[in-house]
Amino acid sequence: MNLHGTSRIGDNQHLWIGGLDTVELAKKYGTPLYLYDLSLIKNRASGFKKAFEENGVGYQVAYASKAFSSIAMFQIIEQEGLSLDVVSGGELYTALQAGFPPERIHFHGNNKSLAELEFALSAGVGCIVVDNFHEISLLKMMSSKLNKKIDILLRLTPGIEAHTHDYIITGQEDSKFGFDLGNGQGDKALQEVLAFEGFRVLGIHCHIGSQIFETEGFTLAIEKLFGHFKKWEENYSYFPSVVNLGGGFGIQYTSEDTPLSPEQYVSAMIEEVKKQMIHFEGQDLPELWIEPGRSLVGDAGTTIYSIGSQKEIEGVRHYVSIDGGMTDNIRPALYQAKYEAFVANKMNAELTQTVSIAGKCCESGDMLIWDIDLPEVCDHDFLAVSCTGAYGYSMASNYNRIQRPAVVFVENGEEQLVVKRETYEDLIKNDVPLKSNVFV
Repeated sequence: MNLHGTSRIGDNQHLWIGGLDTVELAKKYGTPLYLYDLSLIKNRASGFKKAFEENGVGYQVAYASKAFSSIAMFQIIEQEGLSLDVVSGGELYTALQAGFPPERIHFHGNNKSLAELEFALSAGVGCIVVDNFHEISLLKMMSSKLNKKIDILLRLTPGIEAHTHDYIITGQEDSKFGFDLGNGQGDKALQEVLAFEGFRVLGIHCHIGSQIFETEGFTLAIEKLFGHFKKWEENYSYFPSVVNLGGGFGIQYTSEDTPLSPEQYVSAMIEEVKKQMIHFEGQDLPELWIEPGRSLVGDAGTTIYSIGSQKEIEGVRHYVSIDGGMTDNIRPALYQAKYEAFVANKMNAELTQTVSIAGKCCESGDMLIWDIDLPEVCDHDFLAVSCTGAYGYSMASNYNRIQRPAVVFVENGEEQLVVKRETYEDLIKNDVPLKSNVFV
């Protein structure tokens, strides 16, 4: 049993998070219910910042908002002194509504629309992470039109892919993101943006993968990037002042996962960058930026469900159904993600049965967990699924016209509802009925 952050078993044998009984919260706010442990988020943010500050390196830690976006979440990120990575006009709008300082926002995306770029520039975002030649053309046009210099990073694909304990050295030409270094696109893009007076080319961005448990992929990417920077210095008299190494730091979904601490990831990056800097006489150490998303909020989130029907097929499988599923957590159906779960009101009960947790959607693939050991359960017990803070609510849907759940933040015995549960009225608010004299 892996309990994360402030999670603990109370004297009443219930699961407690943030000093509060999750069973009582479930009864108060209804289920499914997302709970976020703010202390864990804040401690994780502090860990990333501390590693940079102890090494005396200029930095920005930008929360990758695709993991979970809401006004309250962005307010917490701002309070913690982090920057923000957004990838759409909607994420940017939410951040601005939260009062997030636009100069600490980085705008990403492989297909930013003209309207989104205009929105970002009018808002005064800190930089645009340029992804392709089409975007360079749009930004040139807008810089000339607005008579404004635009701060940019070039997104590069360095030929390193890393996931979990594995890394692959590859040409990586087959990616929808960024300019490939191996085929010369990176050099061509750099020459084009340096030649245009309307750009301030702050540096580069790369992202090598997700759910990474080792540092070797990052150090290999840094080695390859700085080898290329040497050529840029010699050929174009350019050395980046910012190197954004992206995110991808893993979390522990199950006992099989062995992530490192924030300090370990960051320290390894800094050590390798300093090692590479011996080849650049007279150049200052660049600012290092990172973009944790999952590792900031993933294991801080827990989803509470009510248990409903059960179906036992003798010698085959015992299904236990919950009142949520793929509408609030698509990851198991999408790419076979694994989770741990507990019966929140029977935390110390003996594990007497192996069951499979089924969602309520009209899809045979709506299975949250296959083959988990639980105590005897009955209707209206509460199932707590841990580590659902990233890509749960942000990827939620209204499939089968199911409402999205509520979100509650908890810390030090205090709670706050930060996203309301959708109502049936919310489901149809954008529907437009047929006029009586049309299609008849």
